[in-house]
Amino acid sequence: MLELDDLSESDRYQRFDDLQRHMSDVWQGIGQDHDNESVVVVPSISLDGSGARGGTMLQAYEERFLFLLLLLRQPRLRLIYVTSQPIAPLVIEYYLSLLSGVIPSHARSRLALVSLNDSSPGPLSAKLLERPRFLARIASLIPDRDRCHLVPYVTTTMERDLALALSIPMYGADPRLFPLGTKSGSRQLFRDEGVACPDGFEDLHSVEELVSAIGQLRLRCPELDCVVVKLNQGVAGHGNGQVDLTNLPASGDPTESQELLGRVRRMRFDSPDTDFEDYARSFAGDGGIVEARISGEEFRSPSVQMRITPFGEVELLSTHDQILGGAAGQSYLGCRFPADPQYASLILGLAEKIGQRLVREGVLGRFAVDFVVVRDARTTWKAYAIELNLRKGGTTHPFLTMQFLTDGTFDARTGEFRAPNGTEKFLVASDHLEAPALKGLSIDDLFDLMARRGLHFDQSRQRGVVFHMISSITEHGRIGLTSIDDTAKDAEALYERAEAVLLEEARLMPSFQ
Repeated sequence: MLELDDLSESDRYQRFDDLQRHMSDVWQGIGQDHDNESVVVVPSISLDGSGARGGTMLQAYEERFLFLLLLLRQPRLRLIYVTSQPIAPLVIEYYLSLLSGVIPSHARSRLALVSLNDSSPGPLSAKLLERPRFLARIASLIPDRDRCHLVPYVTTTMERDLALALSIPMYGADPRLFPLGTKSGSRQLFRDEGVACPDGFEDLHSVEELVSAIGQLRLRCPELDCVVVKLNQGVAGHGNGQVDLTNLPASGDPTESQELLGRVRRMRFDSPDTDFEDYARSFAGDGGIVEARISGEEFRSPSVQMRITPFGEVELLSTHDQILGGAAGQSYLGCRFPADPQYASLILGLAEKIGQRLVREGVLGRFAVDFVVVRDARTTWKAYAIELNLRKGGTTHPFLTMQFLTDGTFDARTGEFRAPNGTEKFLVASDHLEAPALKGLSIDDLFDLMARRGLHFDQSRQRGVVFHMISSITEHGRIGLTSIDDTAKDAEALYERAEAVLLEEARLMPSFQ
C-alpha cells in the first residue's frame, strides 16, 4: 500500500490525477455485470458540523448512505461500507429486505462492513488515515482495483489521500476545486455566468468588513430591512445569520456604523447555540458573505441536483423544494420532490448553465444548486441562485432511494419522475423527525410498528416509507424518513401518517400488570 508520508502535496496530486484518468474506464463498466466490480463507500462528514459530534448522532449521519446497499441488486457487485462504529445487524437486514428480486443472503455475502470502533468526534476519513492497518484491510477486500472506485460524501484532501492509499479513483470533485463551492466562490461563478444572485458582497474576512458591506448595501437599497450573513463553508444553514436593519439611522449618518455593529453583534443565528465571538473568529478565518434577504408575497427554496460524468456530460438529475426551519428559517430540514412545475423549468435552465461552466472547470460527480424563487400577485416567478454544493447533500439519499427502489427515471424536459410502468412518483423526506418521546422506541420497536401499521415500503405497489438515520432514535429521539407515493398529495399524507404513527406508538405506556 502507498506510503503517503513520503509524498509532497504536488506528488500526491500528480498521482491523484493519474488515478482519476482511470475513472472513465471504471464508469463504462458500471452496471455491466462484470466480475469483481466493487465500490468503497466512506460517508465521512467534515463540513456541516456533524463531524464535530460523536456517538450515535455521528453514526446516524454516516448511515444516511446505507441506501447504497440497494446497489447489491447487481448480482456480481461487491460493496465495502466503512463507518466509525458497527452498524446494528437489524439495520443491515432492513436495507437488504428492500432489495427486489435478490436473495438477501446472497447480497449479504457481497457486503463487507468495516468499522473502526471509534465513537469520538471527527471525520471518518481522518480516522482512517490515522490507521494504516484498517486501510490495508479495506484494500484487501477490493477484488480488482481496475473495477473499483471510492464514493465519498464530500471531497477534501482527506478523501483524495484515501483514494491514493487504496489506489482507486474517486467519484467526486477534485479538492482543488473546493473554492468554487464556497459561498464566495458560488457568487462569483453565478455572476460570471449571468445567473442572478442576491445583491451582496463576498470575500469578507472581518466584522469591520461586514459592517462596511452592509452600509454599502443600504446605500444601494435604502428600503432594505434585513441581510443574511453566511460563512463560506457553512452547510445546511449552519453558519447563517440574519441582521435586522429596521429603524436604523439613514445611510451616511455619523452614527450608522456604530449602530450597524450593534445589530451585527446581535444577529439571529439559525443554530441557537452559536456564540457570536466564535462565529466572528470563523468568519475571519474562513471568510464569508453578506446578501440582501430576498422576499416576496410567495417565497420558495428549490434546488436542482446534477452530475458530471467522467466524459464531461452534464446530467440534470432532479429538482426539489426544500423544507427549511430553524430560528431564522434557513436550516435544511427536508425536501419534496419534484419542485413545483411553475418554476421547475426556470431553475433547470439556470442550473444547466452553471453545470456547463463546471464542466469547463473539470468538476466530476454529483452536485446541487440552491435557489430562492419569489413572486408577487402580478408577477411571474423570479429565481436567484443562492449557493453551489460540490458534494452530495440532504436531497441525495431520498432521491436515490426512490430511484433504486422504483427503477424510474427523471425527465428534465417535463420535470417528472416515472417508474417503468409509466406511473409518476413523488416523495417527501426529512432528516429531522424529532421528539423526546421517540427515545422510548428501540430499533426492534421501529420495525415492529412498521410491519403492524403498514408503513414498510411495498415493492408490488412501489409506495411506502423508508427510514434512515435509525441509530439516533433511542439516544436522540430523532430519525429520518422518505415517503414515496404516486401523487404529491399522497406522498405528503403518507409522511404525515408515518410521523403520527411513530409519535403515537412512542407515547404508549406499556402495562406491567
